[in-house]
Amino acid sequence: MSATRTPAALVLEDGRIFRGSAYGARGRTLGEVVFCTGMTGYQETLTDPSYRRQIVVQTAPQIGNTGWNDEDDESSRIWVAGYVVRDPARTPSSWRSKRGLDEELAAQDVVGISDVDTRTLTRHIREHGAMRAGVFSGDGLVADDEMVAAVAASPAMAGADLAGEVTTARPYVVPAVGETRFRVAALDLGIKANTPRQLARRGIEVHVLPATSTVDDLLAVGADGVFLSNGPGDPETQSHAIELTKATLQREIPLFGICFGNQILGRALGLGTYKMRYGHRGINIPVIDAATGRVAITAQNHGFALEGEPGGRFDSPFGTAEVSHHCANDGTVEGLRCVDVPAFSVQYHPEAAAGPHDANPLFDDFVSLMQNRRPSTAQEARQ
Repeated sequence: MSATRTPAALVLEDGRIFRGSAYGARGRTLGEVVFCTGMTGYQETLTDPSYRRQIVVQTAPQIGNTGWNDEDDESSRIWVAGYVVRDPARTPSSWRSKRGLDEELAAQDVVGISDVDTRTLTRHIREHGAMRAGVFSGDGLVADDEMVAAVAASPAMAGADLAGEVTTARPYVVPAVGETRFRVAALDLGIKANTPRQLARRGIEVHVLPATSTVDDLLAVGADGVFLSNGPGDPETQSHAIELTKATLQREIPLFGICFGNQILGRALGLGTYKMRYGHRGINIPVIDAATGRVAITAQNHGFALEGEPGGRFDSPFGTAEVSHHCANDGTVEGLRCVDVPAFSVQYHPEAAAGPHDANPLFDDFVSLMQNRRPSTAQEARQ
């Protein structure tokens, strides 16, 4: 940080203003303000497409200690709308660092703010809920009433259709490591790079497809399974992905969904979704498996959730389904499992980028689901 600091302001929808210093690019940015409790993994957080149009507050007091490297990005760019930190590192200290975090934020035109009392800010969000906000600095820093008006005029996250803004423009393939055992069609609603890598390590050839893909596109790649990725926005807007999921379930193609994909599967099964007060964002969130009672510490990033009760069973257009996992903190639905068709999902991130590895075996469960189903036409054709 330079000795001369540029004033900046974080302005909330309810009129609360937090003053600080410009961090990263100067200017103006608008989005939904949310907080992330991860103590590490800020590079993976910033490059997670699920944070599209969100201003992320880091609850960890010091950010930027390990700088920025060229290996840990989870996508091709930073997706957050803005960034809020308390105490940015003056100098990064890591043998992997290529440049400072503030330098990378500026290079990608991400407007941020530092020197903010993030503890008070986080308590405010917990009490009043995630809300629209804006970060203003440099030429963007204007009169308070003008900034509040700009925030009030910005779009809300409820009803936001954002998956199309982050999905891949064209299909691509991540080859299997070693012998190809299965082919999976991964619907990119905002997929993170480590997810195809985790699948590939299990002998899966991953065909990552745009969010606009049809069931014919899935069948064309000879998919033995379908993966629904994480992603941003309101799941209620994803009518195409929901219908595609229904078509997959009708054909009894094994299906695995995470995060946004969990909500898409839930809506395909007839469940509703709702906007959470402040969501789950971090890498330390406990989840209980209803079948075993085991607790996994998980990485999460979502502001919407499925309706349902822990351990509850319900009828769907595809037979019986159940709430397989729930959050130990608040009872939120954290997973679904279908009884009569080969499909399951979780609300968290088993790829662990960044985060704990407790949920990594879920990829093995997906492999087992594909192994145990009857041979598909695609498999028979290859035999």
